[in-house]
Amino acid sequence: MGANSSSISELPENEYLKKLSGAEPISENDPFWNQLLSFSFTTPTNSAELKLLEEATISVCKSLVEKNPRTGNLGSLIKVFLSRTKELKISAECQNHLFIWQAHNALFIICCLLKVFISRMSEEELQLHFTYEDKTPGSYGTECEDLIEELLCCLIQLIVEIPLLDITYSISLEAVTTLVVFLSCQLFHKEILRESLIHKYLMHGRCLPYTSRLVKTLLYNFIRQERSPPPGTHVFQQQPDGGGLLYGIASGVATGLRTVFTLGGVGSKPTPQLEQCSPLAHQSLLLLLVLANLTDAPDTPNPYRQAIMSFKNTQDSSAFSSSNPHAFQINFNSLYTALCEQQRSDQATLLLYMLLHQNGNVRTYVLARTDIENLVLPILEILYHVEERNSHHVYMALIILLILTEDDGFNRSIHEVILKNITWYAERVLTEISLGSLLILVVIRTIQYNMTRTRDKYLHTNCLAALANMSAQFRSLHQYAAQRIIRHRSPYGRTRMDAC
Repeated sequence: MGANSSSISELPENEYLKKLSGAEPISENDPFWNQLLSFSFTTPTNSAELKLLEEATISVCKSLVEKNPRTGNLGSLIKVFLSRTKELKISAECQNHLFIWQAHNALFIICCLLKVFISRMSEEELQLHFTYEDKTPGSYGTECEDLIEELLCCLIQLIVEIPLLDITYSISLEAVTTLVVFLSCQLFHKEILRESLIHKYLMHGRCLPYTSRLVKTLLYNFIRQERSPPPGTHVFQQQPDGGGLLYGIASGVATGLRTVFTLGGVGSKPTPQLEQCSPLAHQSLLLLLVLANLTDAPDTPNPYRQAIMSFKNTQDSSAFSSSNPHAFQINFNSLYTALCEQQRSDQATLLLYMLLHQNGNVRTYVLARTDIENLVLPILEILYHVEERNSHHVYMALIILLILTEDDGFNRSIHEVILKNITWYAERVLTEISLGSLLILVVIRTIQYNMTRTRDKYLHTNCLAALANMSAQFRSLHQYAAQRIIRHRSPYGRTRMDAC
């Protein structure tokens, strides 16, 4: 790329990219790398530009795939990045903009290349490309055999150890994105990967000790929703809405992975306004969901899922179980607030479901909250606007209600919470209604929509199950809610009284 490259159209003829992908080996100590990494690049802002980027660089990537077995230039680039990350923490503390800028640019290029490599070859072939070196006498060593693991471990260290500042925001984002790209191997396999090389590195060896710190950092990135710094504070040119070059690509990768790992539903409609607010929070959440759903290894369970299942509140002074080395503490009040505020995205809804379903500490805390309406109302809005949501998001919202309504205390308390002026409920003006009555109205409306439109028997059964869970605690119902229970009929003319 170099200092003179600033647009996609210039990339195919860029002299530095041609040399990187050419037949000449480049040592990691060559001054060439300083030239290659000293660029400012106007990153794509939409899918059309991303497609142009792939088309513009495909010849470079193909050439590198062909020549890398003889030159080992991919390995040299990665070693250059690894050598520069050793001083990143000090550079951040000393406000060394230039050093961080070049380290980011190196990772920027690595991420672009990995996306193409992973989409075109198996993990075994990818591993070979990481081990290739210049075949001159005496130049081959065994230290490069674990270069993938070294890069993965370096990315994790970067995420958990580098302080999040304006000048480090983008390299932190790129590190998260690169891990998502590494995990995108699943997208190119019809069957679930059970013995993935990347999974093995992440769940064993040098990466394993960082499990709890990585999960905790990703959660706090989601909680804090740090906005991308203004363009003037960056050490390199960046698009107005933040995010690295691979941000849009990896977002799609992670969405596809979530589809594979969960219900198989289609992803939600894009929510670019949410992604633009905090691309790091968005990408961190995607990475967290993918890590939590990795397949268990034959000899050990997924440590990231174990960490998510066992973390506790910072106010909990009880001892950690010795059987789970990945447990940690996090501020539940901050987590609860973030979950309440972010339910417009199906990723946040999936995280809420996972925590309620798998982490007993979180479930107990949520059910004990006196402001439970802050969490329930966004979930009810998802169900109310069912026609605008996809099956994945609706199912998650409904299952969350099922989990909550299994608790008798919740079923009693929701009838004591009085709401005023529910503006998004359009069928009738609701100036004052209990949370319990509103929940009944929304679930019955979902049943009616399902019977007349989708006719999904599982959705129907789950809606009725939620009503049945609550039925023993019905009290002081709003008149309209009571009427809807009695008058709701099936398409065959029979009154539905299942919940009663």
